[in-house]
Order: sequence, then C-alpha cells, then structure tokens
Amino acid sequence: MVQSTKQRENIALLTAAIIALAALLCWRFAGQATILVAVLRWAALAALVVYGCFRRTLTAWIFIAMLVGAAVGHDFPNAATNLRVLALIFLRLIKTIIAPLIFGTLVVGIAGHSNLRQVGRLGLRSIIYFEIVTTIAIFLGLAAINISKAGVGVQLPPSTSAESVLPANKLNAQDAILHIFPENIAKSVADGAVLEVVVFSLIFAVALAMISEQKRRPMLAFCESLSEVMFKFTNLVMYMAPLGVGAAVAYTVGHTGIAALGSLVKLLLTFYAALIVFILGVLLPVAMMFRVPLRAFVRAVTEPVTIAFATTSSEAALPRAIEAMEALGVPRQIVAFVIPTGYSFNMDGGSLYLSVATIFVAQVAGIHLSLGQQLMMMLTLMLTSKGIAGVSRGGFVVLMATAASIGLPSEAVLLLLGIDPILDMGRTAVNVLGNCLASVVMAKWEGEFGAEATSPAVKEAVLQ
Repeated sequence: MVQSTKQRENIALLTAAIIALAALLCWRFAGQATILVAVLRWAALAALVVYGCFRRTLTAWIFIAMLVGAAVGHDFPNAATNLRVLALIFLRLIKTIIAPLIFGTLVVGIAGHSNLRQVGRLGLRSIIYFEIVTTIAIFLGLAAINISKAGVGVQLPPSTSAESVLPANKLNAQDAILHIFPENIAKSVADGAVLEVVVFSLIFAVALAMISEQKRRPMLAFCESLSEVMFKFTNLVMYMAPLGVGAAVAYTVGHTGIAALGSLVKLLLTFYAALIVFILGVLLPVAMMFRVPLRAFVRAVTEPVTIAFATTSSEAALPRAIEAMEALGVPRQIVAFVIPTGYSFNMDGGSLYLSVATIFVAQVAGIHLSLGQQLMMMLTLMLTSKGIAGVSRGGFVVLMATAASIGLPSEAVLLLLGIDPILDMGRTAVNVLGNCLASVVMAKWEGEFGAEATSPAVKEAVLQ
C-alpha cells in the first residue's frame, strides 16, 4: 500500500512536470495569451493537486497553493481581489500567537538556564560568543539583501502598503528609545508592540532567575506549559497556511503581475549566497583562529548538519550532534551546556534569514528603511530570535513579529511562506553547524579540548 501510494505520487508529479514543460514550450513559440497555454497551465496545476492529495504534507500544499494562487491572480485578477479576506484571517491568527509565544519562550530560555551563575566563566564566554556571531550574521544578511535588492520593483497594491506607515519616521531619537520600554504590558500586547513585550519578558525572566528554586518553579512551569500550548496553537494555525498563502499570492499577482515570483527566486539565491559567505567568511576564520582540527570537525558535523538540512529540525540533529562533538574531543559537561544553550541563543542561520527576509518585505512593500530603522530592526531581531528554535515555522513567526514592530505590512510576509521550507533547510543546517563549532571553540577556550575524548572505537564509529 505504501509503495502504491509512493508510485502514485511520482506519477502525478511526473505528469505535472511534463504538462508544465509542454505549456512552457507553447508559451515560448505560440505566445502567452493562447488558450492552449492556459489549458496546459491549469492541467499541470490539477496534476499537482492530485500529487498533494497523495503527499499530504503541509510543505507540499503550501507550495501548490502558491502556484495555484499565482495562476488565479494572473488569469482571474478580479476574482483574486475577493480572496484577500482569507489571507487577512490567517494573518490575524498568526498575530495572536506572537506575544504569548515570545513571553513563554524567552522566560523559559533565560530563567530555565539560571545555572549560568554556577557555570560562571563558561556561561559568560558562551553568551558573548553567541551574541558576536549572531550579530555578524544579522549585519551580513542586511548587506546581502541591500546589495541584491531582491524585492525592489515588486510593490504591493497601494491599499495594502498604505495600511502600514512606519511610525519611526515621525519619532525623534528620544521617542524611539522610549518606545522600547513598556509602561503597560497589557497595552503593549494589545497594540502589538513586540519590542516592548520582549523587553518586559527579558526583565521578567532575569527577575525569575534570581529568586529561590521553590518560588521559581511554579512560574517556570506555567511558562513552559504556555510555550507548549502556543507551539500546538502554531501548528493548528499553520494548517490554514495553504489558503492564506494562495490567497495572498493571488491578490498580489492580480495587482502587480507575476514579477513577484521572480523576486522570490532572487531572494533564494541571495540567502544561500549569504549563507556560503557566512560559513567561509565567519565560521571558517573562527575555526582557524581557535585551531579547530578542520578535517575531523567536518567529518563529525556532516551527519548532524545533513539531518538538520533534510528535516528542517534542529532538535532532530541534537542527539547526533552531541555524540559527534564528544567523539571529537569536547568534554561532556561543555557540549551538554553549549549546544542546548546555543539552540536558544546562537541561531546563526536564523538570524541571517530574519535580516534578509525583513528587508525583502520592506522592499516589496516599497518602504525605505533608514539606517537608524535598520539598526532598530537589528536590535529587535537579536531579542525576538532567542528561545524560539523549537517552534514549527518559528522563523516565520519571528519575522511577523519583527515586521510588526517596525511597521511593515504583514501581508508582504505571506509571500515568503511559499518558499519558507527551502529557506528553512539552509538556516537550520547553519544553526546546527554554528552550535557544533561553538562547543569546540568553548572547549578550546577553556583548554579542555581532547581532555575527555571517547574511546577509539566509539570515536571511529562517529567520525567515519
């Protein structure tokens, strides 16, 4: 039965590819406006829908919905306008997640690691290293997207982009600083002031970490429960993602044409080029600076990074990453602290993605961000990206929060969701790679690398 279903998937996908190729050839030689091209285009989409019925994964349906939405917007622009309500419903549901999710994950991520006071020097060095590397990743992402300008030329409809006017344009420096700090947390949540929620959560988490274990435990348990509930809430809302994405793409293409799809391809190239530059220009020099054995390290991280890339889940790669770093020579007490902590505080690929994606959204919306606004965005990214690595589509949720905090139109973010699985593969793999390197760097920094290497048999099995 499983084999039969897989065969049907392959047949449907192959059929869609053949019909799409035929449509492309007809378009090339007969012109885009011919009836035959339109018929072949919709036949290919129908084959993709059949493939989705067999595949039954959210990623497949999001991609299919994006293509169907583009076709609806191109062929039926008037009808596509009426689909906007579906995109708005999805956006509203996403916005309800942001404040409680950020509060729960940040409090657990900080107060749950209150043992930083016991590990002392290692904890301080780790946090400093994490912040330096992730900040470099954010700046690199800003530079990459400002150079490529992947979103320029594909503006949202005027009614959409006009909905969000950057309030920072009307604020002086003093007001901008004041707007970081909350005066009423309930008002901050209601107004969607994400940075104020983040600052409150940080101070709350630090205060919680400073009280006794007996008094801290109930509140920490509540925040852990809140986080888990919001994870499930996110999963439920994401089931509506295909409708939201399809409607948003249909609405955008109906008003602006299919140029939006070309900008997404350009964004993909920009992001993966930036990841390669980050690996070769940042992680490699760091490894050389601390004299990390490169060949052994590459062999050790190949499997966990591959798992992360294929599953888009850092957690799936965690056990193998810890085992591989121990076999490489990182003491257990260091790797057991650095890698799990890095999952909250050292999201290299995620930080780079968020900076690239946020500026892309601004470019698509036709909104120019000044240097000061981009620096404010960087601060927001540094804070909102912490502790959210385990959330399904966590990068998308954080991106929505960041866009809202600097006044970008939320509907532009939906354009990214169609290619988010491909982006997620790269950012998750780099997250795992960065955390594995961080554990080796900390062991080298502490002078303990190789002090507790595992037995030769285990080491050979892990590093082969």
